[in-house]
Amino acid sequence: VQLQASGGGSVQAGGSLRLDCSASGDTFSGYAMGWFRQAPGKEREFLAAIHWNGYSTYYSDSGKGRFTISRDNAKDTAYLQMNSLKPEDTAVYYCAAARMFVATEKGEYDYWGRGTLVTVSS
Repeated sequence: VQLQASGGGSVQAGGSLRLDCSASGDTFSGYAMGWFRQAPGKEREFLAAIHWNGYSTYYSDSGKGRFTISRDNAKDTAYLQMNSLKPEDTAVYYCAAARMFVATEKGEYDYWGRGTLVTVSS
């Protein structure tokens, strides 16, 4: 499956962004989806994951409370709604797909999008 993340950009602290992850090339509903981010000089970290059917979601401490993952299998798209953004949220955000019901570890994901840059200014 091929993934394309979009929706990144520059926003002031306290603002919101929605990231989209469009999938093609395979049956989207057969994959768990996840969002990760990587800040300069840091490891790529898990933020959120959603079950293949969308019924269950999982968040890291970094993603919990301000971020919401969702998916629309009819549109082959996953989303990450980000609210109350902070300067420390500045990073490249990646979506990923796993051939599992749900996945919360980086190593469990089979396919990755190229990433979209989010910059939050104070």
